[in-house]
Amino acid sequence: MATTRAPRTIDLAALINGRQLNGYNYLLIALSWLITMFDGLDMMMVSFTAPYMRDELGLTTHQLGNVFAAGTAGMVVGGLSFTYIGDRIGRRPTIIISAFSFAILTMATALATNYEQLVALRFFDGLAIGGMLPLAWALNIEFVPNKIRATIVAIIMMGFSLGSAGAAPLTNLIAPTYGWEGVYFFGGAGTLLVAAALAIWLPESPRFLVSKGLKPEVVVKTFRRLDPSVDMEPTDNFILGDEGKHKANFKVSDLFAGRLKLITPMIWLGYGASALGIFFGSNWGPSVLEALEIPRQTAAMISSVGGLLGACTGIAIMKLAERFGLIVIATIPLIVVPILLTLGFGLAPPALFVPLIVMQAMLVGGGHSAIISQLALYYPSAIRASGGGWAGSVGKIGGVMGPLLGAAVLSSGIPVVRTYAVMAACPAILFFCILGVVLVVRKPEEEEIHGQVATAH
Repeated sequence: MATTRAPRTIDLAALINGRQLNGYNYLLIALSWLITMFDGLDMMMVSFTAPYMRDELGLTTHQLGNVFAAGTAGMVVGGLSFTYIGDRIGRRPTIIISAFSFAILTMATALATNYEQLVALRFFDGLAIGGMLPLAWALNIEFVPNKIRATIVAIIMMGFSLGSAGAAPLTNLIAPTYGWEGVYFFGGAGTLLVAAALAIWLPESPRFLVSKGLKPEVVVKTFRRLDPSVDMEPTDNFILGDEGKHKANFKVSDLFAGRLKLITPMIWLGYGASALGIFFGSNWGPSVLEALEIPRQTAAMISSVGGLLGACTGIAIMKLAERFGLIVIATIPLIVVPILLTLGFGLAPPALFVPLIVMQAMLVGGGHSAIISQLALYYPSAIRASGGGWAGSVGKIGGVMGPLLGAAVLSSGIPVVRTYAVMAACPAILFFCILGVVLVVRKPEEEEIHGQVATAH
C-alpha cells in the first residue's frame, strides 16, 4: 500500500537557486519578451506618429508636448496601481489585465479626432502600459537563480527596447499609406494576440504565493512543471530561506528599511533624471531632427537606430555590471555628458553630427536600461513588484517633465540644437546617484538589502 509521508519544510528559494533553466523558463521569458516588446512599441509610436498627427489635427508644439506628457503621466499612475495590485492578487492576473487593457486602448487611439481625445486616450493607454515592465521583471526573476536575475531582466528589457526602436520603421511603413491611425491599429492588434497567449500559458509565481502563504497546491503544480522529479506536496511547509517571513500587505515604509532608506531615494532621483532625458529625447528627437532639416522618415530611422543600438548596449553594460558592479554603469553618463555638450553648442564637425546623435542615443538608452534593470533586485518577493513599480513610477515624474520641458525649449526661440546641451544635465545627475549607491552598498547588493528588509519585517 502507498504511504503518505509526513509534511516537510521545503525551502523553495534553495530549490530555485539550485536548478538550471529549462523549456518552461524559456516559454515564460519568451512570453514576457513579446509583451514587453509591444509595451515599448505602443508607448513609442506617439513619438514617430506625432508629426503626422500635428499636421492632420493642427496641434501646436505645447499641445503635442501635453500629449506626450499625458502618456507618461498615465504610466506613473499605472506603475503604482498595477504593481500594487500585482503584489496583492498576483503577477499573472495583473499582467493579463494590463496587456488586454493597453491593447484595446492603443487601437482606440486610432479613433481620436482632436487634441482632447488624444490626451485622454494617451493617459489611459499609459495607465495600462506603466505596470507591465516591473510586473514582468518580478515574475521572471522569481523563477530563476539569483546569479542570473539581472541577465533575465536585461533580456526582457531588450524586448522593450526593440519594440521602442520598431516604432519608427513601422510608422514609416504604414503611415504614408494608411495614416497614423493605421499604426495604432496594427500595434494594438499585435498586443491583443500576445495578451491572449498570456491568458493561456502565463503561470503564477510560486515565490509570490509562498511569500503570501497562498495556494500551496498551485505552488506544487507550478514547480512540478519546472522540475517533474521534485518531491513536494501541498501539505508541506514552504519557506523562502533567502528572505524570511514578510508582511502580507505592502507598505511604502518597506522601501526604506535598513539601507534602503538611502538607496531608494537615490534610485528614484537617478531614475527620474534618466527618464527625463529618455523621454525628452525619444518624444522630441524625431521632431528636433526634422527641424534641423533632416527628412522626416530619415529622422525617424536615426532615432530608431539609436534606440536599437541602445538595447544591445544595455545588455553589454549589464553583463559588465554583473562582473564589476554598478560603477560600470556610472561610466556611461560620464561619456554622454561631453557628447551632448559638443552637439548642443555646435562644436561637432558636420560629418560627425549624425554619428554623435546616434552614439549619445545608444549610450543614454543603454545606460537607462542597465540602471532600471537593477531596480527589482533590491526588493524581496513580497514587495518586489511594488518596489520596482514605485521606483519606476516616481522616477517617471522626470518622464512627464521631459516632454513638457522639450515643448518649452522648442517654443523659447533658442536654436533647436541647444536641446542637446539641455539634456546633458540628466546623465550628470544619474552619475552622482549611481555613485551614491555604490558608496552606500558595501556587501553584495541583493543579499544585504534583502536580509535587512526581512529583519525589519
